Amino acid sequence: MDSQLLLVLLLLLLGVSGPQAQEPKTRGPSEEPSEEEISEEDGVLVLNRHTLGLALSEHPALLVEFYAPWCGHCKALAPEYSKAAALLAAESAQTRLAKVDGPAEPELTEEFAVTEYPTLKFFRDGNRTHPEEYTGPREAKGIAEWLRRRVGSSATRLEDEESAQALIDAQDVVVIGFFQDLQDEDVATFLALSQDALDMTFGLTDRPQLFQKFGLTKDTVVLFKKFDEGRADFPVDEELGLDQGDLSYFLLTHSMHLVTEFNSETSPKIFAAKVLNHLLLFINQTLAPHQELLAGFREAAPPFRGQVLFVVVDVGANNDHVLQYFGMMAEEAPTLRFINMETTKKYTPVDSGPVTAASVTAFCHAVLGGKVKPYLLSQEVPPDWDQRPVKTLVGKNFEQVAFDETKNVFIKFYAPWCTHCKEMAPAWEALAEKYKDHEDIVIAELDATANELEAFAVHGFPTLKYFPAGPGRKVIEYRSARDLETFSKFLDNGGELPTEEPTKESSAPFPETPGNSTSEPKEEL
Repeated sequence: MDSQLLLVLLLLLLGVSGPQAQEPKTRGPSEEPSEEEISEEDGVLVLNRHTLGLALSEHPALLVEFYAPWCGHCKALAPEYSKAAALLAAESAQTRLAKVDGPAEPELTEEFAVTEYPTLKFFRDGNRTHPEEYTGPREAKGIAEWLRRRVGSSATRLEDEESAQALIDAQDVVVIGFFQDLQDEDVATFLALSQDALDMTFGLTDRPQLFQKFGLTKDTVVLFKKFDEGRADFPVDEELGLDQGDLSYFLLTHSMHLVTEFNSETSPKIFAAKVLNHLLLFINQTLAPHQELLAGFREAAPPFRGQVLFVVVDVGANNDHVLQYFGMMAEEAPTLRFINMETTKKYTPVDSGPVTAASVTAFCHAVLGGKVKPYLLSQEVPPDWDQRPVKTLVGKNFEQVAFDETKNVFIKFYAPWCTHCKEMAPAWEALAEKYKDHEDIVIAELDATANELEAFAVHGFPTLKYFPAGPGRKVIEYRSARDLETFSKFLDNGGELPTEEPTKESSAPFPETPGNSTSEPKEEL
């Protein structure tokens, strides 16, 4: 027998079939893959506990949204999230967007300490132990820009006069850091801030000729703008260095117009400006005599920059909610109002004289100097306020009802537009019906958007407060579940939940705040 044939027969007897015997064994249909394939939905990766690790190894920059299918805020974010993914894909960016169904993946929500939805975390270079919390806006362009500034450079390096001037000319607001040493820690502070100030364009330079061109002799951050004075300088303290908080306040203050017109585009920046005092001029922009008042208003503004924000509200535009907040009618324009955003105290001029630079200045000084008393909004007491099981309170009858020493009073402070308030309304009505024959218990409600109280301010809706009978004007904040059973236990136990009753915070969504809130909406697990 031929020796080669003998060798083949021997191999067959041993169960070996040639070179193919060294290939990996094919996985059977019943065997689970070690890694699942990553699916995709509208340009967003869909991850679970099996595929997150694979995604982190494949994508050095990964933004992951932990969402819940039932979460309204997640549903509102979904289309913007997909648009952001498309924007980055069109740029061939290295960053990918992904999402994880939180309730379906309890191991991941526990690992990453997810306690509310939506929660977004940014993973860099596959590191799953220290993701960065997403702090940017919830619209597509903002999401994409937040990621660009973390993956790429957040500030353009400027080498000559031509590049500096081109950057300044390209945008309405440009911030340039002039540093003699780009390795200095002040530069790191500057760049950290530039990552989050998405509405501004940043540059930096160490070139002596640029210091000379812009008249600088020391490290300085300069804000260039195409309005008002055109430029504002923030010198770096030679001993203390660059303070990020101080620089942030400076940029927010000086990037705004001395006089800003209130509208849907400017309102977020107005409320984020960190200037607590706002002076509002209410006018009708369609009337020439009203427009003529703007000159005096603008003339009075410069000395108050950083202390008082000057805002124009057009009563002829869609600003009815602003008028309502100040308890005004459009017919009262032109007029001034002053508000402190921290205390929500409102002020109106003592006299009704014309709006001039002098009268505006005098009004500001009077309020800041404590010479004008704030006014409180209040509706008139309805004649049938106590006829229903739920009593109707307003500013004018609140004190006598809430602090009646013979009554235990449970009050819901609500806003007509608040969805959480509407959802809990049936339980509140049922509670009032249940206790309507208890002479010492009062269930009431107060529209906190139309009535203000001297005792305290209400910032979120619904806010629930319990005023127990007896002296001392005691007030107990209710922070548990908003259902009839828990409400009843709270009342029956004298304004406390029984010790064996766990507080069901998860059943009570965060209070809704008016449109001027800068906090991001989320829902608890």
